[in-house]
Formats: sequence, C-alpha cells, structure tokens
Amino acid sequence: MESEVNYRGVVYPWQCDHMGHMNIMWYVGKFDEANWNFLARLGLSPRYLRETGNGIGGVQQNLTYKREMHPGDTIEIKSRLLEVRDKTVRFLHEMRNAETGELTATCEMTAAHMDSKSRKATSLPSEIRNMALLRVQSSGSATA
Repeated sequence: MESEVNYRGVVYPWQCDHMGHMNIMWYVGKFDEANWNFLARLGLSPRYLRETGNGIGGVQQNLTYKREMHPGDTIEIKSRLLEVRDKTVRFLHEMRNAETGELTATCEMTAAHMDSKSRKATSLPSEIRNMALLRVQSSGSATA
C-alpha cells in the first residue's frame, strides 16, 4: 500500500523543551492523530466505533527519533499498512519535515480491534479486513 498523508501540522514553541526542540510527548501526540485518520481510511472510523460498540487498542508502539523538530517546522506524517491479521493491523508512520522532506521520526504500531464491553480483542469485520488485505497485497507485503 502506498503511503498516505494522515497528518499535517506545525511545531509550536510551547511544544518544545528546555533544549529547544519538540518534546517527545508531542511526537507521540502527532502520531496518535495520524493513527485516527489512518484507521478511519480502513473503515475503523469514529462512526463505526460508536455504532458497533467496538474500539481500537494499541498493543505495541515502536518509535524511532531521527532528527530534531524545531519551532515553526512544518510536519507531514505519511502512513502505510504493513500487515493485517484476524484481530490486528500493523502499520508504519513516517514523520517528515514538510519543507525539507527529511525523515524526523517513525512509529510502527500494532492495534487490536476490540469489543468495548468485554475489553477483549475481536475479529475485524470481514468487509474491513478484506479491504485492508487488498491494500497490503497491492504493496507486495506479506499478511498472516
């Protein structure tokens, strides 16, 4: 699956720490915003979650910091689906300085489809899973 832009924003001065660059808590927050845009594109939208009583839970998140972001830097996060399983999806976000194109951070995440009442992972609906599988297969990635 080709990468899709799922977040655009800017680094505000109040998001920076005493060393003058964006604090790690804001990297995580911006990746979280990209999560919700990305998941909605897969069909796991806020409406779907409200209407079905299901939820999405992050079960693993691996962040890599490559370059600092400074006040005024513009940010773009592109995301791509890596793997679809019965109850989970795994995807990768790449944060870049939108002006220079330089890779500044990555976040690989595994998220589980959950029943909100039982708080247990549950199978993805077949229509969402099938659509997601097509997106992964179009990139040549393996699925399980």
